[in-house]
Amino acid sequence: MIVTRRPLIAGNWKMNGLSGDGLALAGELARRIEDAADPAFDLLICPPFTLISRIGEALAGSAIALGGQDCHAVETGAHTGDISAAMLADSGCTHVIVGHSERRADHAETDTQVSAKVAAVRSAGLVAVLCIGETEAQRDAGETNAVVARQLADSLPDGATAMNTVIAYEPVWAIGTGRTPSVAEVEAVHALIRGDLAKRLGDDEAARLRLLYGGSVKPDNARELMSLTDVDGALVGGASLKADDFWSIAQSSA
Repeated sequence: MIVTRRPLIAGNWKMNGLSGDGLALAGELARRIEDAADPAFDLLICPPFTLISRIGEALAGSAIALGGQDCHAVETGAHTGDISAAMLADSGCTHVIVGHSERRADHAETDTQVSAKVAAVRSAGLVAVLCIGETEAQRDAGETNAVVARQLADSLPDGATAMNTVIAYEPVWAIGTGRTPSVAEVEAVHALIRGDLAKRLGDDEAARLRLLYGGSVKPDNARELMSLTDVDGALVGGASLKADDFWSIAQSSA
């Protein structure tokens, strides 16, 4: 079976952006995708919680999707400062990033907690962008495959489909450092992920599910990364804060 997966370029703004610059960036990207008429890729913007509603208004009528950067595992309750997937859906989001390495490290999130968040995202009718990836110490110890396989197995609850799940491989040591794995390393890990998904979901569903690469994705390395068989787009950090860079990465995926 030959499957063509439409590339997804997702921008994770992290804790960056006030109203002025955030709205300007969203507006510029909306203008560019409108001018592109029929782009061969999907765009997703994940701004900080404070900007979601206003960015959603700026993107209204455009082909750019809106996402959250995290959510709580339950829909309502006494969880001061947290945001539920249902609240994100109510704010116009269609996607939610879960399990990002910065959440796993800074907030000690476990695979079990991440799995519960993925389930919550699905229950709200949204798409989970599940992040997995090894640390530098794990890479140096030759544990990359074992770590990635374990995180995928333990962070992804049953019921995943190409419609409700996107997997993002982000080696922790590459995020924001300017370093990236070799093309061969990225290709090998993505093939491992695809193979493990096939065992759980079946060959057909696994072949449809999009796998993104993240970790110092830039305009000058995007085309090579996006050309790999099992790389179906990118989860972009710092470069997503600059319209020219983010748009260049998106064009590299087409």
